[in-house]
Amino acid sequence: MKTLTTLIFTFFTITTFAQNGAYSKGDKLLNIGIGVNSYYDGGIPLGASFEKGITENISVGAQADFLSADYASIKFTALYIGLRASYHVNQLLNIKNDKIDLYGGPTLGYRSFTWKDEDLNLGDDYGSGLFLGVYIGGKYYIHKNIGLFSELGAIGSTNARIGVAFKLN
Repeated sequence: MKTLTTLIFTFFTITTFAQNGAYSKGDKLLNIGIGVNSYYDGGIPLGASFEKGITENISVGAQADFLSADYASIKFTALYIGLRASYHVNQLLNIKNDKIDLYGGPTLGYRSFTWKDEDLNLGDDYGSGLFLGVYIGGKYYIHKNIGLFSELGAIGSTNARIGVAFKLN
């Protein structure tokens, strides 16, 4: 509940200060970031996504998320690979600031989770299979094609990611 409240507060704070947005049909968008927390114990989640704008409000693409940790005798690796779609809300909210892009959408993909306990000589695939997620995010462009982003929601092995955003037009 705390994460949802933070998510809603962040979204409305950004939209309050925003004034047509930084997203357009045909844009090629690349995000590279780190998770600020993890669903698993240990490690730093690394993630990337790429999307292409197919309409004035919708972009589609792919994402990957990787996390690996080693503590005591246990080692694990989580890899998420999937598809994502974003609805960019700037037009809907009448945001006219060309530095801000607010968006959200679903993800669908495959999660591979492997672990090994060296002391007990145990190892197995655990929790591998399909995953479904949803997220909201925002970008602030500090230069025409380079910005900072933040995303909250079920986006791989983390529920919060920050990083650098690029427009590859």
